[in-house]
Amino acid sequence: MPKGLVRYQECRSSHFITFSCYRRSPRLAASNGYSTFERELESLRARYEFTVAGYVLMPEHVHLLLGEPQRGSLGTVLQVLKQNTSRKLSDQEPFWQRRYYDFNVWSEEKRLEKLSYMHRNPIRRGLVANPEDWPWSSFLHHAVGVIGTVEIESRWTARLREKKTSMLEIS
Repeated sequence: MPKGLVRYQECRSSHFITFSCYRRSPRLAASNGYSTFERELESLRARYEFTVAGYVLMPEHVHLLLGEPQRGSLGTVLQVLKQNTSRKLSDQEPFWQRRYYDFNVWSEEKRLEKLSYMHRNPIRRGLVANPEDWPWSSFLHHAVGVIGTVEIESRWTARLREKKTSMLEIS
């Protein structure tokens, strides 16, 4: 870690995480990169028990909005995520840059700002005209409740949990 860089983890905040492919090469866009990443993220979400509030996968980088894991540390989760996807997607030079950017999200206002930023990223890059046209993000889940590979923590998932709880109480 660079000298003077401080990470505030295990402090009950959300984290806006960004990391890039090695040398900013568009390696996620290669064969099954996006879907492999989503499957690994979901597997680790369940294993380490953390929430995913949002994400976007770009050809050469990733943005994630995560809660802190109940098991292990955020650093461990990110290390395992990068190792697992790297192993599955590449057998040559490194797949990911070594470090990651971590911004603590302390307020609802900042959480909404980060979600908007990540969901608009494919538009700013000229990849699509509208956020709903980019399949490799949590936008459609937040907009209309589409259930994808990665479980997203949102009002939609809260409603599903409430329905399941009320169904259990009825039975």
